This record gives sequence, C-alpha cells and structure tokens, in this order.
Amino acid sequence: MSVTIKIHKDSALSKDSLMKAIENFDHEGEMIGNGYRNVIKILTIDGQRYNIKEFKIPNLVNKIVYRFFRKSKAERSFLYGQRLLDSGILTPSPEAYVEYTSPLTFGKSYYISKQLEYDFTIRKLIREPKCENYESILREFTRFTFELHEKGIHFLDHSPGNTLIRKTATGYEFYLVDLNRMEFKNLSLDERLANFARLSPKDYMLDIISDEYAKLINKPHVEVRERMFYFSEKFSSGFKKKEAFKKKYFFWRKKAK
Repeated sequence: MSVTIKIHKDSALSKDSLMKAIENFDHEGEMIGNGYRNVIKILTIDGQRYNIKEFKIPNLVNKIVYRFFRKSKAERSFLYGQRLLDSGILTPSPEAYVEYTSPLTFGKSYYISKQLEYDFTIRKLIREPKCENYESILREFTRFTFELHEKGIHFLDHSPGNTLIRKTATGYEFYLVDLNRMEFKNLSLDERLANFARLSPKDYMLDIISDEYAKLINKPHVEVRERMFYFSEKFSSGFKKKEAFKKKYFFWRKKAK
C-alpha cells in the first residue's frame, strides 16, 4: 500500500519520527478507551505528547468511497481542526494525518493532534449533578455551543465525551474533539436545538440549557424547552431502538472490554 503523510506547516513533527510512531502504534503508547471502534493512544514523539487516533478500516463500500469520492475521517479531522481554530473555536492542535491506500481501495488512517491535558468532560455533569459550579459550567457550555451555531459550525457528534473542559482563573475553556463529522452552514432554529439532543436525557440539565439558550436567541423559554425536549426524546428513542436491533440481530458481536 502507498502512504499519504500530511504534517501541519507549524508542527514540530518530522516525517521520520511520525512514521516510526505509526509503525510501532500497536505495541506502544497509552490506550484511551476500549478501542472497540477506533483506537486512540497517547504517544511521546521527540519529547512531546501526541494523541493518535487510528480509524477502523472501513467496510468494502467505504473502502472505495474514501479512495475516490470522499475525504477520509483522518483528513476531515485535520482540516476541520484547523478550520475551528481559524474560527476562534478551541480544539487540540491538529498536527498531521496519515493514510494507507492501494490503487483501488482505502485502508487504515490516522489523525494526530497534540495531547491536551484537561479537567473533565460534560459526562461529569451527568454523573455528578451536585458537582461544584454545576449550573455555571452548564450555562458556559451552552454559550459555547451558541457561539458554534453563530459561526455556522454544526458539530454532529456533540455528545458528552466530545467536549474537553479546562478550568481557568476566569471560568472554563471548551475544546472539541472527534471532529470528522461537521457541517459548516447557517443553522435553522430546529437544527440548533436538535444539536443538544445527544448530550443528556436528564430533565434538569435540559432545563438549564434551554433557559440559557432561550436568553441567547431571545425566544420564550417554554418554547425552546419544549423543542429541545422533543429532540432529546426523539434521539433517545431512536438510540434505544438501534441498540435493541443490534442486540437481537448482531448478538454474536462482542465489544472489547
């Protein structure tokens, strides 16, 4: 297979050191998560910690699609990361991507970013509703999402683990990760409110989020809350049906522990 290597012009990575890390990826590094779909590891390269995401090899159809018709998840992550930074939205620094292809199909791909040390994600607020500064964090996060929408950024994987949060002297900073699914366009009101659907089915969270977002868009809270709850319930119902279907018809698949 041939290899495509793209390194950001401002990155300290060298081609040789990056490819050495990719070649040793299976045997080195600190694993993040269970690696069921994609494998994410932290590796040290030339004294700097990097986050390397190895995307799962696509199915047969997508092997052809990504080879000829669509940018890979790794390339999109790299391009979208730079576009976010150019728009004033924080994300771990996009450093490089690597793709393996044959003349007819697409193989493995990797997205490399600087490893970001952070304090928690939105998942903490779901698990610990009595945590310190709960409401103020949630309202700041809502304002952050509003900023995304105002800048025409539709983050399709806006879920609890995909925003890293760092506490600062004046408040909180929010960094987007898992970047390969985005749209850049003017968002309708329903698209804006539906963008919160993946975050939480918890009523008390959506009460605060809808209240803050209603103020930002100058709409009645009851109207915003009603639509936000509708989209959240619709997503939860669809998710449960999808999981039940997979459990029934794909019971032979076992998730990695």
